[in-house]
Order: sequence, then structure tokens, then C-alpha cells
Amino acid sequence: MSKNMMDHGHLTMRQKLLKAIYPIFTTYKKLFNRKTKVLFNERDTHPGQSFYELSVQLNNGRRLPFWELRGKKVLLVNTASDCGFTAQYEELQKLYEQEKENLVVIGFPANDFRQQEKGSDQEIAEFCRVNFGVSFPLAVKASVVRGDKQQSVFRWLTEKQKNGWNSKQPSWNFSKYIVDERGVLMYYFDAAISPIGEEVQKALGR
Repeated sequence: MSKNMMDHGHLTMRQKLLKAIYPIFTTYKKLFNRKTKVLFNERDTHPGQSFYELSVQLNNGRRLPFWELRGKKVLLVNTASDCGFTAQYEELQKLYEQEKENLVVIGFPANDFRQQEKGSDQEIAEFCRVNFGVSFPLAVKASVVRGDKQQSVFRWLTEKQKNGWNSKQPSWNFSKYIVDERGVLMYYFDAAISPIGEEVQKALGR
């Protein structure tokens, strides 16, 4: 196992502390307007490249072609196991279970922010399952910020020429993007926006 994870994916003392203070941490971020930006596709601009041409390699060995997601909303989020927002895994799982018929949630583990995702794909999957009961799909670990190694889905999400309007890349771990039933990118949410908060619920039509 990586040094930042205990055997069988259990939480380290640091991770337990971060999970315990998550509500306070999130409230602090909102009070000081840090990592709470929301962007919306006001003009209903359609993508230059179809979302359904994309695919992602999952950490269970399967490749998921996005044409399989037609007719559903898709929430795409970059994740990390050693972050102040890691407790959002639990909220993402809750959202996934509540909206399973209409929404697909896909996590994209990444080590882009202060090396807060050091685990292997197997370790990440075990960590998420044991501590947060995660059953939604997780991609193989890859970079989500701009550069030669940027994951292809996040290249689409962050290049205006591809998605039609947005150039905002993740501000931190657990930044979120929502693509609607037509394959149109509609929302970007900063990391401190809860997956089960009113902003996301409104975006999902709740």
C-alpha cells in the first residue's frame, strides 16, 4: 500500500480528521467564497465535438464508451483520497443512488493538487469501497489539468472549441461538471459545492 493509506484501504488518522471536519471546512470555504464558483451554459451552446465520441478507461478494466450514456445526465468529478473534500465521495454515492435512473456519476482520480492522490488504481478503488461504499464508476488515475498528459474527457470539458463554451479547468479536487441528456455541457461547480447541495440539485431539475 502507499504510505498515505492503511491496509485494506482504511482511513489514515489524517483522513479521519479531514472527514470529521468536512462540514466545517465546507462552511468556511463558502463564507469566504473560496472554491465556490458556479458556471452555467446560459446560451445553451452545443459542443464542437460530440460528447458521445468520447470514452474512458475505468479502473475495473472496462472501457466505457459515452454513447452508452445517451439520454442521461452525467456528473464528472475529479477526485482524491487525501483531500479536505474527500468526504464528498459519500455524498456522490448518495446522489448516485438517488438519481441512478437519470444520472451517471463518474469519478476521475487525479494527483494534480498537492499530491493528494498517491494510490494505485487498485488502492483507490478499495479505499473508496471500504470507506464510502462507492459503487459508481471510477476512471483510471490521470491528470485532469491542462498539459500533455491531460485526460481526454477533461480536455473536452476544459476546451471551449470542444465543449462549446467552457474553458474553466478544475480549481481543486472534487470540481464537478454536468453534461445533460443531449450531451451538452451545462454546468461547472467548484470543489466546495456539495454534490447534494441546492446548487447541484437545481441543476438536476430537483
